[in-house]
Amino acid sequence: MNNQRIYQLIGLCQKARQLISGEFAVKQAVMSEQVKLVIVTEDASKNTLKLFSDKCSYRAIPYFVWGDRNELGRMLGKETRVVIGIKDEKLAEKITDMIKSDG
Repeated sequence: MNNQRIYQLIGLCQKARQLISGEFAVKQAVMSEQVKLVIVTEDASKNTLKLFSDKCSYRAIPYFVWGDRNELGRMLGKETRVVIGIKDEKLAEKITDMIKSDG
């Protein structure tokens, strides 16, 4: 139940243009510190997990391994998405709280 609410909030972030999706775009946003939260899906490759873990840790950007690439892509109106970044601080905090209470 809570998962669906998180996906809906992520969809809201996209409508508000506060979301970046795709590995390359999110990596650039992390390196320029434009994002407040990064989410990598549970079915991402080990290399992708390590890449974002290292880049986010170095810049003190919170990140979570959460969700499913197909469901995330569907919520964003794309095929599949493995990595997203949230730009708005308040939305990032809300999603963080929801993911923490979910797990």
